[in-house]
Amino acid sequence: MENRSQSESIMQIDEHNKFMQEALKEAKKALERDEVPVGAVIVCDGKIIARAHNLTETLNDPTAHAEMQAITAATNNFGGKYLQSSSIYVTLEPCPMCAAALNWAQIKVLVYGASDPKRGFSLFSPTLLHPKTEVLSGIMEGESSSIVKEFFKNRRG
Repeated sequence: MENRSQSESIMQIDEHNKFMQEALKEAKKALERDEVPVGAVIVCDGKIIARAHNLTETLNDPTAHAEMQAITAATNNFGGKYLQSSSIYVTLEPCPMCAAALNWAQIKVLVYGASDPKRGFSLFSPTLLHPKTEVLSGIMEGESSSIVKEFFKNRRG
């Protein structure tokens, strides 16, 4: 018989995987649009309140990253600029711009799949996030990493 903390831990992992799977669905939508396949969902009280994927090519806007789109959708949903009770699930480690935006939004939890060794915020400044933001990385890392790697491999020909 497993103890309560093990059971709760397994439930948390299942929940993280469930929401990261939804972020991966968004990444696949980006891929279909020939965008860098990054997806994000924002969750509050166990419910998805925003879904987004990269739209930089579609909108011809270098700031139209999945996280930025998701923040805008979530804050519009809430009618306010703070997401202190929300978690964001994103398939790729946020860049410094997105990390700073998550700071301004005061996101409670950042969960990401694959690390970004070339452009991820932790490479430049892990302090870009709000001091109270919890970070969990490596959730569905293999799936998150492979979709991006395959995209760039196909791009290079």
